[in-house]
Amino acid sequence: MSARTLEAAWSQWDGPGLEHLRLRLGESGIEADGVVVGEEDGSCFRARYVIICDPRWRTRELIFDPLDGSGPLHLRSDGEGDWRDASGSALLELRGCIDVDLSVTPFTNTLPIRRLDLREGESSELAVVYVNVPLMELGASRQGYTCLERGPGGGLYRYEDRGIFRGFTADLPVDENGLVLDYPGIFRRMS
Repeated sequence: MSARTLEAAWSQWDGPGLEHLRLRLGESGIEADGVVVGEEDGSCFRARYVIICDPRWRTRELIFDPLDGSGPLHLRSDGEGDWRDASGSALLELRGCIDVDLSVTPFTNTLPIRRLDLREGESSELAVVYVNVPLMELGASRQGYTCLERGPGGGLYRYEDRGIFRGFTADLPVDENGLVLDYPGIFRRMS
């Protein structure tokens, strides 16, 4: 497989906010590079993230920079659920998490959708590293994914939050690359 680059953009469903994603897919792994500008609780924010995954879509590195001068959040994983911060210290509270979920982007839903590769009717529950932006709160959370429909042009997945926002569900249509088209009430795909 030769390397290829995909691009996507999303806007907030009903407020100010925009994201641009450049996704590089190659034999050695995946790199997502996104820029987000938005508003949360009356405060504007901007941020850049880089997520590096191995070829099996397991997150190996997260760099999230709020672009406010406070410096980036930098985490590394072995792909099996052990996480370390930039200094190399183990983050035991994140043990068992394979994927990351950034609150300001629908892209991070692509990570488990691609990694799990569920068939129609299959479900899975997983632990994720959840980053609440712009507060920069970090913790582990539980989520569920169910494949409702799947075909060559994309699919439909039910996302269920079983941790921080327990009871929240959303049906996410995705394109053939597993990128979210619309996240009802939160994000709309522009391109």
